[in-house]
Amino acid sequence: MTIDERKTINTAVIQNLILENRGKLSISGVLDVLSFDDQVIMVETELGLLTIKGENLRITKLSIDTSEVIVEGNISYLAYSNKEVEKNKGSIISKIFK
Repeated sequence: MTIDERKTINTAVIQNLILENRGKLSISGVLDVLSFDDQVIMVETELGLLTIKGENLRITKLSIDTSEVIVEGNISYLAYSNKEVEKNKGSIISKIFK
């Protein structure tokens, strides 16, 4: 992502990622949980798709009212990606039912 692209991100959106000892991740501004298993969780947020990788991952809190998700486990990787790129690939469920 270039500097110009970063400037176009809506700055009115506030999103927090709080990682505690690589074992507990609190995420605010969550729109949807796209996929999850014990090694990879993909979350759609207001600022893009967030991929979380690790071991023994589990979602311990999912709140639609507060747009918050809490993930626990051995977290080793966090990365944002562009919404448009990932959405063109389709979800796992759409691939299964083709």
